[in-house]
Amino acid sequence: MILPNGCSFVLSFLGTRCPQFAKLIVPYRLHQYYEIEQSTDLWSFNTGRVQAKMGVNEKPLPSKTPVSFVLLDNHHLTENGVRYFCARSKQTVVITSNPKHPAFSVKEDNLHIILQEQISLKEALEILNKDYGCDRLTVQSGGTVNGLFLREKLFDFVDIVVAPILIGGKDTSTLIDGQSLESKNELSNLGVLKLIECTALEDSYIRLRYQVIG
Repeated sequence: MILPNGCSFVLSFLGTRCPQFAKLIVPYRLHQYYEIEQSTDLWSFNTGRVQAKMGVNEKPLPSKTPVSFVLLDNHHLTENGVRYFCARSKQTVVITSNPKHPAFSVKEDNLHIILQEQISLKEALEILNKDYGCDRLTVQSGGTVNGLFLREKLFDFVDIVVAPILIGGKDTSTLIDGQSLESKNELSNLGVLKLIECTALEDSYIRLRYQVIG
């Protein structure tokens, strides 16, 4: 992806098929996904909603890592959740449209806030590149936000770990959620992929890496 300032920005998406269910069924197999997760870009995009479910609002402060975190959040993170990421990350950037977000009450040198009247992922990426030197970012969030990135044509690569589990259910989250395409005029919003690598992992897991070509 080329930003308006002419800079190149590589945006990757790392996902797995419903890891929350896999944890309940085959917890010993998930280490492969988390090992891949630890080897991605040094900038990681997450959502406050997912991280709150992971318990960051209640967790003790962790040790510092070299990874910088970008958090899209309006009301799921508490002050402790924000401090958790400040302690963990090299840089923490909160993207929000909530002027009363708890992040504004946290005073840390590595905390930065992008306040937008209306959330624009493209504009946020431009700010991350221009102000914080972020030129590679891995998205590790839920299907709804992944859908927003897809519709704005912001993904460059897609990295998927497929777990050998069938779940089903019309209300089950998918890798790409959000508003459905309803007409032929919207076909340009499809994400067209080119397979660049297929790796068989342990216990029938598969890693698929794609380049987004359209």
